[in-house]
Amino acid sequence: MRRIAVIGAGQAGAQLALGLQAHGYDVTLVTDRSPEEIRRGPVMSSQCMFDTALQNERELGLHHWADQAPDITGIAFSLIGAHGTPDLTWRAPLEGPAHSVDQRVKCAAWIEQFADGHGEIVLHEAGVGDLEWYARTHDLVVVSTGKGELSRLFPRNSELSPYDRPRRALALTYVTGAEPREGEAGVYYRLVPGVGEFFSFPALTTTGPCEIMVFEGVPGGPMDCWDDVHTPEAHLTRSLEILHRFFPDEFARHRNSRLTDSGGVLRGRVTPTVRQPVARLSSGRHVLGMADAVVLNDPITGQGSNNAAQAATHYLDSILRHGAAEFTPQWMQRTFDNFWRGWAQWAVGWTNSLLTELGPHHREILTAAAEIPSVAEAVAAGFDDPRTLYRWWFEAAEAERFLAEKRARHAARFDGRELRRALGQYATGVTVVTARAPDGRHVGMTANSFTSVSLDPPLVLWCPGRNSPSLPDFTDASHFAVHVLAADQHHLSRQFATPSDDKFRGTATTPGIAGTPLLEGAVARFQCRTVQRLDAGDHIIFLGEVEQYDSDGGTPLVFHSGYYHVATKHPDL
Repeated sequence: MRRIAVIGAGQAGAQLALGLQAHGYDVTLVTDRSPEEIRRGPVMSSQCMFDTALQNERELGLHHWADQAPDITGIAFSLIGAHGTPDLTWRAPLEGPAHSVDQRVKCAAWIEQFADGHGEIVLHEAGVGDLEWYARTHDLVVVSTGKGELSRLFPRNSELSPYDRPRRALALTYVTGAEPREGEAGVYYRLVPGVGEFFSFPALTTTGPCEIMVFEGVPGGPMDCWDDVHTPEAHLTRSLEILHRFFPDEFARHRNSRLTDSGGVLRGRVTPTVRQPVARLSSGRHVLGMADAVVLNDPITGQGSNNAAQAATHYLDSILRHGAAEFTPQWMQRTFDNFWRGWAQWAVGWTNSLLTELGPHHREILTAAAEIPSVAEAVAAGFDDPRTLYRWWFEAAEAERFLAEKRARHAARFDGRELRRALGQYATGVTVVTARAPDGRHVGMTANSFTSVSLDPPLVLWCPGRNSPSLPDFTDASHFAVHVLAADQHHLSRQFATPSDDKFRGTATTPGIAGTPLLEGAVARFQCRTVQRLDAGDHIIFLGEVEQYDSDGGTPLVFHSGYYHVATKHPDL
């Protein structure tokens, strides 16, 4: 049985430990506090968990608070002008509700669940010397906390860390007693250029439902005003003073608010940092960093806990697929690289983009969001899945194209979001389509728009988006290959759905017809010659004649209503 030590029992560490435990691994979970100490201690974060990250918890059976945590159903945004009044404001629904569960509640319960499953818990603040012992007695050590001397174990990656100092003065205030808002609960996000940001949302804490206020002050500005605050009462008073000065409508709601408990406040500064993920100990053994230990985000976009949940999911998947092989430094680096390419780089890019002055195209997007609901929905979706913001949030030319497309669709007959949701009720398999570009590069993308057309001749079709970056390469290629993914290949679905300069990195291929890269392990594979391409609205239909196929069979990966599923036999059949 493989022995794995997880250092740190926060969102990422506890989630990974429980996932490994569920798959039969011998896991040691090292934490510096007991569940009761965590519950009685101070708050650790604001942790607004969006639906995509929550799905990782659901798949492991860990989201125990779905019926207790208030649903967060949308994002409400306001850009505040020079005189304290909104220059623009809009609200957009989220595809699925977000939840905020105080980590004092969640992590304490998860540690107890791990102990109930006969997992080994070590109550100790681990140092570098402790890591030597765990590395000697375990097959793998994963460090998911950057506290104390462990923060210096993983060197800063200067190429991926554009900031060398904090970009915001931060404060959290957990309160009850605020006047209720009109309408559905959401994340209410206020941005004051040059001053800072304020956002708030409902949550579940140790004392029950509450509201979390998050203050982000530009260093040296009027919201950077926490250094003289030393008590919980003074913290609440300062919070109300900021609301009164910059957000008077919020002050009116909160004038009678009180702290949830004496630990319901947090102040500090965070330097956004990406670190090298593999550390070599003095003994020559290696340990692997995860989540905040190696990717630390400012809370300005609420990505911290979401990033941690995604990290735990990626690492768990990598460990399970690795099997009984040795956990080498090369495997450790590859595990992090896959997580970085598949998720973290987009969360980091999105977060860092709001820590500097908004560009003209950003302001144009936010202004258009107040007029065109689909633009607002696209921005809101970025909080849930930052990959969806690529490239239109980051590049002015792509923003112009994006807005032109949204304005054209705005005049269309149907609500695109509702139509997409209705179409999502049709369950499909999941495929990865690959091709060899004329210059020899391998290209690929995830698609569920695949279907059989004819048996004589043998024809199939699939439909890439007109704006897909790989479309020109598929158009120029003579052949393509369709891989119908197996149930255990969901990682390939995510990998080939995520923008990347090299989606094939770390994935073995063999050459097929016309050099088309072929993936292993699919339940079926079709090598096709492109015989026709047809314009079809915002997509292109590729019609291909099957020249060769393989069908090893197995359980396919299924996609329905925005989630992956596994096909099972109907009980009545």
